[in-house]
Amino acid sequence: MVDVLLGLQWGDEGKGKIVDYFAPNYDIIARFQGGPNAGHTLYVNDKKIVLHQIPSGIFHENKINLIGNGVVLDAVTLRKECESVKSFGVDYRKNLYISERTHLIIPTHRALDKASELAKGTEKIGSTLKGIGPAYMDKTGRNGLRVGDLLDKNFTTQYIKLRLKHQKLLDSMNFSEDISAWEEEFFEAIEFMRQFKIVNGEYFINDKIKQGMKVLAEGAQGSMLDVDFGTFPFVTSSNTISAGVCTGLGVAPQKIKDVIGVTKAYCTRVGGGPFPTELHDATGEELRKIGNEFGATTGRPRRCGWIDLVALNFACMVNGVTKIVMTKADVLDAFDKLEVCTSYKINGKSSKEIPFQMTRVAIEPELQAFNGWKTDISAIKSPKDLPEAAQKYIAFINQYLGVNIAWISNGPGRDQLIEIK
Repeated sequence: MVDVLLGLQWGDEGKGKIVDYFAPNYDIIARFQGGPNAGHTLYVNDKKIVLHQIPSGIFHENKINLIGNGVVLDAVTLRKECESVKSFGVDYRKNLYISERTHLIIPTHRALDKASELAKGTEKIGSTLKGIGPAYMDKTGRNGLRVGDLLDKNFTTQYIKLRLKHQKLLDSMNFSEDISAWEEEFFEAIEFMRQFKIVNGEYFINDKIKQGMKVLAEGAQGSMLDVDFGTFPFVTSSNTISAGVCTGLGVAPQKIKDVIGVTKAYCTRVGGGPFPTELHDATGEELRKIGNEFGATTGRPRRCGWIDLVALNFACMVNGVTKIVMTKADVLDAFDKLEVCTSYKINGKSSKEIPFQMTRVAIEPELQAFNGWKTDISAIKSPKDLPEAAQKYIAFINQYLGVNIAWISNGPGRDQLIEIK
């Protein structure tokens, strides 16, 4: 049995803490897509750690953590992350497995990413410049190197062949970057990776499911960044929705049971791209300040706005969401008035659908106002103790989406999560 946990917005929904909370109920935590552009923030013994590649179950002893074939892996980032995990007293070698079909990010992928973003000029998409897009392009172009290739004696030859191919592309873009330091670091990290349990991921996970083990598939980024269904072209390079679990781990659709979607109580976005409910005023600034809205991976300030139920409803539909976790509800404690986007006005007409190309139309969010609760909810343990205004806010969202909010996060701590029966 596989449950899926993924983001329903543009990433940064607080999935790391939620995966960490649910991990004790599962035997395996498996990442199924994305790369080191995703940062999952956890607090272990009140100390903060951000995971970019390793599944968020790594701090739970006797839990298997699998990096699936749908991920693109940066060996250098992985090595640094393993050192961070080790500093918490965790033996990462004991329970971290990597699928041999997982594609590798090599130094020239980073150079290509930078060259491509520079070439876009004013139409930059806000790439994290970590080589993820070019790595996925090599995967679909059938050029990429995979983790299983590390075990081949001809790995260095294969690497040089791919690097030369990339160099021709970089030359054609008149881009030059000295990557010798990157390469040195890369090959040291590749040597480091040889110690890991490199497995045939799809057989590995299906055998465990046959044994009755429970799997939590951990998504990176968010549904509105999906390469097919997100706000294209301001999207990531992988399928971030629940369908990506099947191709990213090698499990059949009927193995999937619950799809747990994570959303903030408001909206944020990092980098470029459409954001209908974005607030460019003091309220947006206050949301950013109270919510500490700065990227876990990039440190960039996040754009902030009211919750967008049109986008959230779309994300619930394409994912088949069965339960919702609402994070950062406590950030709204300070506001007298809250607003919720219930429809878009496009060319004078009201719509509850996501348009084909959001960047080509002027979208005016149609908002419904709610009273704020003006109460500190961070210490609340039971849903019945939530202020009436908070209960009304949640009930309206449940009714609109047709899916219930089953947990509310009211602070960054592991224990700050209210379960709603």
